[in-house]
Amino acid sequence: MSTGTQAVLAGQVEAAAKAAGLVVISSEVGQDFSGHPTTRFMLALVTDNSKKQVLELSDKFDFSRADLLAEVGVYLAEAAKRLKNPRQDCYLTLHGLPLSFEKFTWPFHASTSGADTFLVHGEVRLEDGESSLLHAPLHAKIAASMTVTFAEIVKAPEQPFAEGFIYNAVRKTMDQGQLELVKSGNRQPVPVTTRFYSPWKKRFSFNDTTEGQRQEYLAAKVFWLSGVLGGGQPVWVLDPRDAQYLNTTVEELKKNAMALAGEGVVRLAADTEYATPTEALMGHRAQYVAEVEAALAFIKPTFNEEMRGGHTNM
Repeated sequence: MSTGTQAVLAGQVEAAAKAAGLVVISSEVGQDFSGHPTTRFMLALVTDNSKKQVLELSDKFDFSRADLLAEVGVYLAEAAKRLKNPRQDCYLTLHGLPLSFEKFTWPFHASTSGADTFLVHGEVRLEDGESSLLHAPLHAKIAASMTVTFAEIVKAPEQPFAEGFIYNAVRKTMDQGQLELVKSGNRQPVPVTTRFYSPWKKRFSFNDTTEGQRQEYLAAKVFWLSGVLGGGQPVWVLDPRDAQYLNTTVEELKKNAMALAGEGVVRLAADTEYATPTEALMGHRAQYVAEVEAALAFIKPTFNEEMRGGHTNM
């Protein structure tokens, strides 16, 4: 990337970040999986520079396109709200697993194995508050593969346009028992195909949920991300990524959160976008720990005893 191009990109990112309530506190030249140049911007909340996030863009990114700039603006505005969480890197699965997402290398790169796909690598870790420096936490190294057909849906193979649905695809694959959390191991595939996208509705589709399921999800999210991992600090309950993951809307999530507040499960902030757990909710620790144990058992591969005995349909 030339110095002039980098300076232009830096100016565009700074302007977009400022509009979202963020500030660029540093930038550095990086490279993607294939060795092509990128720029890594360290963003932080204007009101709290300790709340930080990396934004990595390739030298091929065209910031001048109005449609791309608008979507980057939405991404940064959501990032600013997510950075107010005590752990902005943490998400919950429908089965109750609190996970952190880290080490994702943007943008997508072409498969080196000859397959007609684009890949992004990353890592998810179990965040149950029990990990210690003496024991390797359970984690999964991820290789999310996007088909060429699916790539046509995405405006650009860059972080602001793909991070949300990639994280949700990882959560969905975990829900299906197709990812295992281990202490060590190789990368595990997360196929990202058009099965996650409805072309006639022009929207992503991951999990159909009922009102009851969404309330249970939000209660568990507040329990883990605020009560256990966040020291009781408010957590954003109207995250559009969760709305996408649960096949619902932010407006519906707001109704679900208000219902929980009415039942004394959570306390909503004045803006009703963030919540903290009540003592009643924190009293259900045994239930939530049991859910984590059940989810870990579900995603753990088991040997087929009939195959051991030679009974197969092949």
